[in-house]
Amino acid sequence: MTRRPALDRRALFGMGAAAALLAVSGVSAAGMARRGGRLRLAVSGGRRDDIWATGGGLFMQLARVGLVHDTLTEVAADGTLRGDLAQGWRSADNGQTWRFDLRQDVAFHDGHLMTAEDVADSLRRGLGEPDTVKALGKSGVEITLSRPDAGLPFRLAGPGFAIGRPGADAAGIGTGPYRLVEFSPGRRVVAERVPGHRTEGASAWFDTVELVSIPSAAVRLQAFDEHLVDALDLAEGDACEPSREHAVLPTDEGCRQIVSRELALGARQGAELPFDDLRAPRRWWFA
Repeated sequence: MTRRPALDRRALFGMGAAAALLAVSGVSAAGMARRGGRLRLAVSGGRRDDIWATGGGLFMQLARVGLVHDTLTEVAADGTLRGDLAQGWRSADNGQTWRFDLRQDVAFHDGHLMTAEDVADSLRRGLGEPDTVKALGKSGVEITLSRPDAGLPFRLAGPGFAIGRPGADAAGIGTGPYRLVEFSPGRRVVAERVPGHRTEGASAWFDTVELVSIPSAAVRLQAFDEHLVDALDLAEGDACEPSREHAVLPTDEGCRQIVSRELALGARQGAELPFDDLRAPRRWWFA
């Protein structure tokens, strides 16, 4: 049997002995979602030079759109597109020009009210030249693409288009349902639920979410086996099979993550990216 690398708990969590998991109850879509608990995810893809604006590995992608930031649109687990910070949108010129109408009275975690120019600034960085973005007063933004793209609203749901506070790239200030508490680049993110967030009662059920970057799949598995984390991601080709204590997602044949059966999941699971299309902290809860 292959021996897994030793796990340094202090280096991973810096918070003493981890609490043991409750009795396994099974991954379930049944019952009403309920609030509470600390979700702990072991994640690959972290880098010591990660920043909130551009960190492109899974660790920062999950921190960005799963926790701290919102996007203009969101792809639900069933694949349907819906508005997030955008209330509506329309296109012209066969999909080359787009207008997005923004939600009003949305605040960043530091209390700054989000403006159309704030949104335009984030989108410019995500799109790059020669595409252009301009604010339309207080209520919207207009995107002009170099070529038509009928799928732009779907693209804008991705982690590259997270809306951040201009000039605060290092601070991790967003409008999402979780507020940043601790950030160690390439190592650890801790965020807590924002009381009174506009999505309250519909998503973001955990009190706290902790992401720990663990490059080695074997060490991530060991952390899970020792009840230090509730879920982890796997690369294509990593061996995994379900058990009484964990499920594999999205399917046994195409495993992308291992999830404790103590977690309850929605009736459907987004499968484009690991962790329910990166939005597991918003969609899952403890059974």
